[in-house]
Amino acid sequence: MRFSKPRIEPLPEEQWSEEALELLPKAKMHGRTLNIFKTLAHHPRLLKRWMVFGNHVLFRSTLPPRDRELVILRIGWLCQAEYEWGQHVIIGKQAGLTDDEIQRIKLEPHQAGWSEFDAALIHAVDELHEDACIADATWQVLTQRYSTQQMMDLIFAVGQYNLVSMALNSLGVQLDEGIPGF
Repeated sequence: MRFSKPRIEPLPEEQWSEEALELLPKAKMHGRTLNIFKTLAHHPRLLKRWMVFGNHVLFRSTLPPRDRELVILRIGWLCQAEYEWGQHVIIGKQAGLTDDEIQRIKLEPHQAGWSEFDAALIHAVDELHEDACIADATWQVLTQRYSTQQMMDLIFAVGQYNLVSMALNSLGVQLDEGIPGF
């Protein structure tokens, strides 16, 4: 973690606004409200609008869950967002990523073990992170399998989790209990 304590403390439930009280029960995972949501409870109007987009990327995207988690973990790693990484290691395993694949996400995409398509997904994340554009060669590999909507969802997934990583890192959101870090 970049900070040993939050820059903005998670807001206790007894301090949530009416709008936050309406939104946050929908965001519970395994019966608890995560630190990211309790932190964003300080700004319920932002939280409300962000949740719509975040829910699309995480639950309604046209990307296969395994691919989605591969790219989320890669952007989380590139941004050194330990909170994001920890949460999505768990989600990634549920989506079919192996422990070996999760560890390889930290390496360069040309490392042995990735299929051509998986390597292209990782390259796409790296290219978006470094240049804000997917290179033609990477695009060609991905569009052999992905539809137009899937290509759009890929770009927006990387952008969403780059944004989330910036917020988590800058706000100092701490790991939730039981969530592994790097």
